[in-house]
This record gives sequence, C-alpha cells and structure tokens, in this order.
Amino acid sequence: MATMNVSLPDAMKQWVEDQVATGRYGNSSDYVRDLVRRDQERAEAREKLQQMVDEALASGRVEMNREQLLERMRLKAREAVEQKKSA
Repeated sequence: MATMNVSLPDAMKQWVEDQVATGRYGNSSDYVRDLVRRDQERAEAREKLQQMVDEALASGRVEMNREQLLERMRLKAREAVEQKKSA
C-alpha cells in the first residue's frame, strides 16, 4: 500500500480525529480511504447517469416526461451505487 502525506487545517484535522474517536474507523487512514471510496462511487454514479442522458439524447425518442426521466435516472444511479457497495 502506498503512503501519502496530506496537510489539513487544524479544524479538519480535528474533524478526522473526532471521526476516528467514534470507533467507526481504526485510524485516520481508514477514514480517508472511506471518503475516497465514497467519492469514487459517486463519480461512477454520475458517469452512469451521464451515459443514460447521452443515450437518451442520441436515441431521438421521448417516451416519458422530464420528471419521469429524471426519476428513472436517479433510480438507476442509486441501484449502481448499491450494487457497488454489495460487491
């Protein structure tokens, strides 16, 4: 595993230490790894959502209204995140 040094303002450092103190994380590295994993999941969900939008625009067909399309895309994004979590 690679090592990375990160500089944080005092308030952020205290926040990280407080999160570790809850017992949910073993140390500050565990907390930062969890943040990075969550950010990766959000980025993947955004990418899938954008792919769906691009495919919809390229299809030229509109079978649902804007709200229905947005809800469908949100559902698919949530499913992708949940699938990633269970993997």
